[in-house]
Amino acid sequence: MGGNRDRRRVCVVVNSRANYGRIKSVMRAVQQHPELELQTIVGASALLYRFGHAVDVIRADGFEPSATVYSIVEGENPTTMAKSTGMAIMDLATQFENLQPDIVLTVADRFETIATAIAASYMNIPVAHTQGGEVTGSIDESVRHAVSKLAHVHFPATERAREYLLRMGEEPDRVFLSGCPSIDLIADLDLALPDDLFRRYRGVGAAMDPAQPYLVVLQHPVTTEYGQGFQQIQETLAAIEALDMQTAWLWPNVDAGSDDVSKGLRMHRERKGDGRIHFYRNFTPEDYARLIANAACLVGNSSSGLREGAFLGTPTVDVGSRQAGREHGPNVVHAPHDGGEIERLIRQQIEHGRYPSSAMFGDGRAGELIAAHLAENQISIQKQLNYD
Repeated sequence: MGGNRDRRRVCVVVNSRANYGRIKSVMRAVQQHPELELQTIVGASALLYRFGHAVDVIRADGFEPSATVYSIVEGENPTTMAKSTGMAIMDLATQFENLQPDIVLTVADRFETIATAIAASYMNIPVAHTQGGEVTGSIDESVRHAVSKLAHVHFPATERAREYLLRMGEEPDRVFLSGCPSIDLIADLDLALPDDLFRRYRGVGAAMDPAQPYLVVLQHPVTTEYGQGFQQIQETLAAIEALDMQTAWLWPNVDAGSDDVSKGLRMHRERKGDGRIHFYRNFTPEDYARLIANAACLVGNSSSGLREGAFLGTPTVDVGSRQAGREHGPNVVHAPHDGGEIERLIRQQIEHGRYPSSAMFGDGRAGELIAAHLAENQISIQKQLNYD
């Protein structure tokens, strides 16, 4: 198996483009720590071209995967989502057996995340979890808390999230407030928009002029509202069409209902052409930060508007229930799935302009703090509820 057994092996499981942006700084800190050895498993949509093929970005950043796990069952419906989770559990168990990690680090609240936590915890491998204790909508809410109960050490992003983990019965000496690793990538980043950014990532649609104001739209399916994605995306499309403003639109993720959202986007293009919209599959985490930092407004239901957007001060219109209850700064306003209201709030946010930066999700030191804890602390595999 190779490696240095004098160093603690930390296995990071990366499953999507967003997942990578929210763990990259930890991977770098682990890679550079003299007492840690980084292992990387890349799986799920991070391996699929139609979802951005994030594995290319991961390799370009110097993280050669220790293993890859193909676990996505085609269909993007609740049944295939459940089956994909089961497939991931089986394949990850095999890879953990091969790699023999000392700790497995998993991110946030996706179905691949719970597969990671189940496989590792049943194999008596300590599980470290980032972004636990947060509140949102969709199935992510349930998955996140289930992973917290399986995890053996926690790295919440905010003080409220830390408090919620303790109120869930997690032991205080297992919960370390770290901030969100995604903030590390942008804290010291040159946020100027490269002149060639829109050309470099190609995509399809209308030409984008970086010198002119633009919108960014990223709207994923809501798994607990499966079957409503087609109509929901129509409302957002209606708002963007009415605004008649150049727009960088990122393709949705792999969750159940993705086909409905994608169908809505394709039908709009077939009926009305691209208009002023350009569709993209993926950006590097740093270029995505530059993209939203310079946007007139970020629209949709990605947590990046609430999380990175708070630090960047990006005006954000959060649409629907996917982020319901999540902490956010003053840069965020909420809209129902109603085209007229979405349009009105986008105009309001554009008129307001940039918001002051907020460090509510961290100050840019999460990666080094997490790596230090993983290197220095012994992690017991035995957990107990704690309400003392």
